[in-house]
Amino acid sequence: MNVSNFRLLIIALLTASTPAFANVIVSSPQTGQTVDPTVKFVASANTSTCTRGVAAMGIYVDNQLMYVVNGTNVSTALPLTIGRHLAVVQEWDFCGGTTTTSVPVTVAGQGGVWVTSPANQSNVSSLISYVATATTSCPTGVAAMGIYVNNQLVHVSNGASLNTQINLPSGPQQTVVQQWDNCGGASKTPVTVNVQGVGTTLKNIQSSIGWKSSGQLAPRYDDCELLCGSAVTWSMAQGVTSPSLSGNATQFNLGGTTPYSDALFYNQLIGTASTQGLPDTSRTIVPALHNFSYDGFFYVADPANTQAMEFDINMFPGGSVGMTWGTECRIAGGNEWDIWDNVQAKWLPTGYACNIATGWNHVTVNAQRGPNNTLIYQSITLNGLTSNINKTYDPFVVPADWYGVTANFQMDGNHMQTQITSYLDNFSFTYW
Repeated sequence: MNVSNFRLLIIALLTASTPAFANVIVSSPQTGQTVDPTVKFVASANTSTCTRGVAAMGIYVDNQLMYVVNGTNVSTALPLTIGRHLAVVQEWDFCGGTTTTSVPVTVAGQGGVWVTSPANQSNVSSLISYVATATTSCPTGVAAMGIYVNNQLVHVSNGASLNTQINLPSGPQQTVVQQWDNCGGASKTPVTVNVQGVGTTLKNIQSSIGWKSSGQLAPRYDDCELLCGSAVTWSMAQGVTSPSLSGNATQFNLGGTTPYSDALFYNQLIGTASTQGLPDTSRTIVPALHNFSYDGFFYVADPANTQAMEFDINMFPGGSVGMTWGTECRIAGGNEWDIWDNVQAKWLPTGYACNIATGWNHVTVNAQRGPNNTLIYQSITLNGLTSNINKTYDPFVVPADWYGVTANFQMDGNHMQTQITSYLDNFSFTYW
């Protein structure tokens, strides 16, 4: 694979930022959630396409407007009948624009445990996201929820919702999600899963050799590695001891004079130009891969001036197939996760919130190569909160000699291109 052309493609496709957004972020209920008949709606809206901002928000249920409030936030409880419903939360701005987010829900008539993920009898990776809610007829509600694996209690969460990840060994596993209410009652739902393997993990990639980088000059986001001048500046430094979790973090910097410009940092892990001793010259490793987990800790020194952070996986299995799982935490543009559409070459909002913490943050991106080389965005977990994306997109076409798997870490500049710094530590990549 031509390394220069490889870099040009990654830069052109993965770093195109779109700073103007209008969106609705729904915190409650979650998409596909099973809920009590009185449903709590919590949502917020923002817009950068109308300078006068958001005027009002409303809630539709099954095409009927049931609630309207002025401003950028909604928090209310609505009574719904038992069964499935399509809720839509909408914002109207002062410029005549409007944006919606759909939230399908199921209203339960009695207490129980409702597991959104994983599906019963499903094939899963060793790191499994468990997402569930519970209802009860007890007047004082659900006290806690837990997960049993082969009759052993392995996790407990307080309250009526559960969202966590657990590691399981290979093979069939009998798991149970259970709730205990404040009246002494309990209910449970069994979930049988087949763990397909633990995969191979490459560790401490932030300290690996072979990192490459390039500036991305707005608005075209072309590679300006040699011609950027002062328009966009970037650098990285390995072996950082503070701030650090391992004592061996890597620092990344972005600056310059052109607003919304970015810096891409990437490492070619498997295949052509592998930094991990995995050139795969026989072409037996990459074509057999179907699952990936990007896992690392990042520290944003100045989140108020950071437009977005990107955590991306790229795969070129041969045969002119290009696959980019692009995930972006859009910070300045609304604190929301975006994912990359390979064919349309643009970012798409997911409706899931992305709220980074002060100090170190833990992110895990789970992705899968599906039938016909489709890209499946499975889930993104930030600081223990899992967003189950479950979206599928088609691949794009690349030159036939492009081959390998890479991982990216990227910083996006804001409207003033303020100098920003971030750190990456304990960065691992698992594949199988």
